[in-house]
Amino acid sequence: MARRRKASNIFVGKRRSTKAGESVALGVVVVIGIVIAAISMIPIWVWYGVAVLLTVVVIKYIYNAVTKSSQGQPTVDTTMASSVTHPKADNLVSVRSNTSTSDNNEHRLPPPPAGLTGIHWIPMGESVDIAGIHIPGGLLYVGTPPRNTSNPAWIDPAKKVAAAGDYQERQLDYWPSYSEATPTARRAYLNWLASGKCDPDADIGFVFLYFYGLEYRAINDAQESAAAKAEIPQIANELRRLLSIYGNRSGSFRSYAGNLYELLSLADLPSPLYRAPIPDLPQSYEVPLYIRLALGSAAVDGAPVPAALARSWVMYSPAIRLRTPATRCSQQFDQLFGLRYAELFGEGMVLPRNKTKLKCMYRPASMALSNKGITATFGDTPDVTVLTKPIKQLTELTESVTQELDAYSRYLGKNPETESALEGLLLLPPVLWPEASKQTLDELKAKIGDGMLVLSFQELLSTLDARTTLTKDKAIAMAKALESLSIGIEPDILSGARLPKPEDKLALFAIPPGEETSRATPAYQVAALTLQVASIVAAADGDFSADELNNLLHHIESWTHLTPSHISRLKAHLRLLVITPASLPALKKKLEPLDVATKETLGAFMATVAQTDGKVTPDEVKMLEKIYKALGIDPKKVFSDVHAVAAGSSPTTIAIETIEKSGFTLDPARIAALQSDTAKVSALLANIFNEDVPVGIGHIDTDLDQANTDDAPVLETHSTQSLMGLDELHTAFARLLISRPQWTRDELQDVATDMDLMLDGALERVNEAAYDSHDIPFTEGDDPIEVNAEVLEKIDA
Repeated sequence: MARRRKASNIFVGKRRSTKAGESVALGVVVVIGIVIAAISMIPIWVWYGVAVLLTVVVIKYIYNAVTKSSQGQPTVDTTMASSVTHPKADNLVSVRSNTSTSDNNEHRLPPPPAGLTGIHWIPMGESVDIAGIHIPGGLLYVGTPPRNTSNPAWIDPAKKVAAAGDYQERQLDYWPSYSEATPTARRAYLNWLASGKCDPDADIGFVFLYFYGLEYRAINDAQESAAAKAEIPQIANELRRLLSIYGNRSGSFRSYAGNLYELLSLADLPSPLYRAPIPDLPQSYEVPLYIRLALGSAAVDGAPVPAALARSWVMYSPAIRLRTPATRCSQQFDQLFGLRYAELFGEGMVLPRNKTKLKCMYRPASMALSNKGITATFGDTPDVTVLTKPIKQLTELTESVTQELDAYSRYLGKNPETESALEGLLLLPPVLWPEASKQTLDELKAKIGDGMLVLSFQELLSTLDARTTLTKDKAIAMAKALESLSIGIEPDILSGARLPKPEDKLALFAIPPGEETSRATPAYQVAALTLQVASIVAAADGDFSADELNNLLHHIESWTHLTPSHISRLKAHLRLLVITPASLPALKKKLEPLDVATKETLGAFMATVAQTDGKVTPDEVKMLEKIYKALGIDPKKVFSDVHAVAAGSSPTTIAIETIEKSGFTLDPARIAALQSDTAKVSALLANIFNEDVPVGIGHIDTDLDQANTDDAPVLETHSTQSLMGLDELHTAFARLLISRPQWTRDELQDVATDMDLMLDGALERVNEAAYDSHDIPFTEGDDPIEVNAEVLEKIDA
């Protein structure tokens, strides 16, 4: 009974389910009927509209599908994109060769080979258009990289580029990357590339971004690609160009680019390296590898280091600071360094073979090469730059050469446009003068030959391209420069002669090379004094005749106790005495210390000079009397000496021979008496043989051989100081004037006559000097002539 009830219940459930399904089906049928009834009620024109709409949707779908399938293949860009704000992917990259003029050479970037990336290297000499920007020169990576690959230097044309970008503004991170840069920064980078990569004001980040590509090509691609390896010289040259522009902008860039350049430059080195010309190397924080390798090679071979290599070591060594003269006058510094280096080391310093071995390590700048550091070794080649002794020697030499150029450098700093002017060249050794100036000196020497050349001071200055009137110091420097080239000059500026005026005559003459040219020897000074006195006698009659000149030249040549240089100088001195004879008042103090015998000998010799032209005029007799009086000899002896010469008497002959063989002697007793008063001795001796500056006077012995020895003591002397810039004769006249407050005109006329001066001219000269120095007159009135008391105060002050 139980099972039946159970079964009965089951059947009852099925029956209820069937009724529910029938109800659902009936509902669906009713809904469908209602929908069909509703559709049947829609007007026919609505169905036409729906059909048109569906047709448009299908056409648009097909068009988009076709367009999408064509993306990813770059096409030729024949239009400028300056007006394009966001370039499309189908108009991004094209490549053309710079060496071709035909548009047919423009081509699409080829699709990447199977298994390789889509990045392509643009070789040097080709150009590329990216986002409408034409970039010449090549040396770039361009293309869309495959998935999961990156390189900061790769230029992906699919990346968005802004319409404008300023590469002088900093827009990149410390580790720049093209893909990660902003669109504005990408535009700025492309603009910098298009500008030729040479604007020194460009932000260094863009330079680094470009450098990453060069670095990757040289280190990574060159390991496997023969084409990339062949491009290493091109990349090295590009690095050197970049360093010349941006090396001083960034120490980091200078370090990375400089080190890479050094490594790439080692690809093809001459042998032996230390004898090869030094290339133009970039400045860095250490001695360049090329220099270190050359120095190490010289140490290995035990060869002397050439001057040029030593100079480069100095130039690039961070241990040596080059001062302004070395950089401002670099050409002169190089020349002088070579000369002084040869003087110290001959063919060159020989470096020891030390234990420190030469090694170079390079760490790439790009993150793409972070695991590819390079270490270069060179066998047993030492790194001699670690040694202290050689660098100390070169430092001292550098400082010495710098000091020699210091004055010229200061002159050039103040007068940058007068590099070849005489005023500046006189501050240099003649060997450093420019070729044009050296040629001028050679032409001057050719005119002089073995004789002499007489010209005015201004003519000489013009010949040597002087721009202004030389000061005394510059004139002395000029005389030294000429003397170093075996050219002597009279008046003897180096021995104290006054500075010539522009119109004054000079005598240039040849000096035997290598000969001692000192004019401080007593023998020379006595000979010069003899000629000065003789010129007074010869010119006394108003005519310094050729016979008188030749006679004196004959005597000069017969003075064999003098050196050839002294004889040449005396001839030049005599030539000027013909033009402007000496003044007796100026010689009086020089004659004063001579002993009596020497004075008589000199007087007799002057009598001989007076008769050289075959006659003795009254003027010559009068001058002889003055000379005898200045010598302390009785003027009455003039007539007897003149007649003795005319009769061929022996006193004159003996006198001449005495002068020619022994010269003059100072009175030893007189000198001994004066030694108790040093100041008086100095003043006296200075006035004997000099005009303007100190000269050492040795003891003059009666024996000529003893007079020429080097054992004679030398006394330091000081010349009489010039007054208000006057010459010696007018200084003496002025000092005589101030010895009294007042003079009659007759008194001063006698003074002027004794001094061989024109009174009015002398007074005018002294007054002009007073006006120039103190802006007041020296004298006032005509007769009597009063000395301005204010002048005395100025002079005493």
